Amino acid sequence: MSDLNRRQAVELLALGSLAAVFDWTPTQADRAAGLVRAARRAATTTGYAPTFFTPHEWDTVRVLVDLVIPKDERSGSATDAGVPEFMDFVMTDRPEGQNAIRGGLAWLDTESRRRFGKAFVACAGSERTAVLDDIAWPERAKPEFSHGIAFFNRFRDLTASGFWSSKMGVEDLQYIGNTAIADWQGCPPAALQKLGVRYDEWTRRYGSSE
Repeated sequence: MSDLNRRQAVELLALGSLAAVFDWTPTQADRAAGLVRAARRAATTTGYAPTFFTPHEWDTVRVLVDLVIPKDERSGSATDAGVPEFMDFVMTDRPEGQNAIRGGLAWLDTESRRRFGKAFVACAGSERTAVLDDIAWPERAKPEFSHGIAFFNRFRDLTASGFWSSKMGVEDLQYIGNTAIADWQGCPPAALQKLGVRYDEWTRRYGSSE
């Protein structure tokens, strides 16, 4: 993780995660994002009412997504981007994923109560981190946490998919595709530096810019 911050790492998880978890096409993912945007517009006056999550699950989801993608200097948090609403739509539209997510949220509460005597949302920040640290890194996690690991992997993928399919997430990516460029000046120096190549090497590897 030395060369990637957490936001960049989770950003990479978003690529194709909905297709892998729910067998969704990009068109279906775009549809989901569009419906969530409409729901958020309606919620500005009436408040969003989840159709799948219970009130306690909804509170837990809102806490957990912001632990996965917190607000930083570049953009808002996962809740700011409407990720909980996105998840609620996904769970309603794709019932095959409901048991895994609902069971995982229950596991999170059970583990928190075992350690600290209270539900996950009632835990202090350091207590929440202690639980998540044991399931966020599968390669070094203990076997007894296998259920929590499977849940958090899926939850993290859903969080990433919801965030980077939102308007805020696209802006966070600084995506400038589908933009006409009248005069191509070659690969920007900052990009060449990040790739660790000089322009003559770039041309040799990828072809002329002309």
